[in-house]
Amino acid sequence: MDNISLSVVLPCYNEEANVERTTLAALAALRTFSTDFEIIIVDDGSQDRTGQLADQLAEKHPQIRAVHNRPNRGYGGALRAGFAAAAKEWVFFTDGDGQFDCREIPALLALLDHHDLATGFRLDRQDSALRRFNGWGWTRTCNLFLGLKLRDIDCAFKLFPRRLLGEIELHSEGALISAELLGKAARRGYSIGQVGVHHHPRLAGVATGANFKVILRAFIELAKLRRDIRTGR
Repeated sequence: MDNISLSVVLPCYNEEANVERTTLAALAALRTFSTDFEIIIVDDGSQDRTGQLADQLAEKHPQIRAVHNRPNRGYGGALRAGFAAAAKEWVFFTDGDGQFDCREIPALLALLDHHDLATGFRLDRQDSALRRFNGWGWTRTCNLFLGLKLRDIDCAFKLFPRRLLGEIELHSEGALISAELLGKAARRGYSIGQVGVHHHPRLAGVATGANFKVILRAFIELAKLRRDIRTGR
């Protein structure tokens, strides 16, 4: 796909050590294959300088915008805020911690010749053994509950048409957001392409996705999502 019209959403929570590096890397990567793009940094109620740095980046670069959640809304809430702000034809999201490389977005674009949306799966996942095991189990559970056949449901490297957001309603405030997005898209007949993308070590900051409360809420939301999808809600 030539010169894609693309909104890039970067959710960030307490990522002052990563947000500038990650955003500027995304900016440089996007310039190599598109002239019609925007980067939306979502500061999800950060307690450090993430929001201030996001505003500074937006002041320096016209392609960058900053969105601020007050208070913190969780990972799903951060993405939903970014999706609501997106103005381009396609929407891509990845995390603001810099563990993915936006130079690999063309690998997703190549899938759009045969699929409606595209998602990555992590190659050589740079997480602890426990997090890798939890991720494997979560993907299998979501596949079972939602009738999907995905290798890595929570991989934060996804691309979908913005029109999808007008056809489905997303509710998740937490970790279920990827499963909700893909499950509801599949329910509407969207085909999902998958490709391996490299996963890099976190260079700074602390990951919060393995928090017990986050995991528990995700399972509760998954049970409700399964019911809603089956009843067509």
